[in-house]
Amino acid sequence: MPEHYLLDPSDIRVLKALQRDASLSIAEIAKEAGMSQTPCWRRIKKLKEQGIIRQITAIIDRESVGLGFVAYSFVKLAVPSRENMETFDRLVHNWPEVVTCERITGAVDYLIKVITDDIKTYDNFLRLKLLDNTLVSDVQSRIVVSTVKETVALPLRES
Repeated sequence: MPEHYLLDPSDIRVLKALQRDASLSIAEIAKEAGMSQTPCWRRIKKLKEQGIIRQITAIIDRESVGLGFVAYSFVKLAVPSRENMETFDRLVHNWPEVVTCERITGAVDYLIKVITDDIKTYDNFLRLKLLDNTLVSDVQSRIVVSTVKETVALPLRES
């Protein structure tokens, strides 16, 4: 289990600024967080070392690059053993169409978010990757018709 860190209000202000726009300069982040540049840089370095900031990346508008189809798929394994779950976990890491994979409780074992060009490409993914695998006994898909809200920002609060 990951170690938990107590974030102070300055940490939270720095993280909020980075979540809003990670391309900001240290000077801009420091200004938003109400501190000078050197302590801000040190704080960001510490947050990276602690694993709180895992990576800094660009968020791409999926539709502008031709990825207009989104589906959530509930995946049930034929035998939900530890070995089969670990094998499925490894498989999912090799499927670029799967952008999120959650192991869940209940009638199914996984919830995956799949993004593809179109429904035909999704059908190929479903048939040739998911259902072609002997680990999987059932897949139920829900096709997204409209995305109302999408964010990667965590709801950080100052205490």
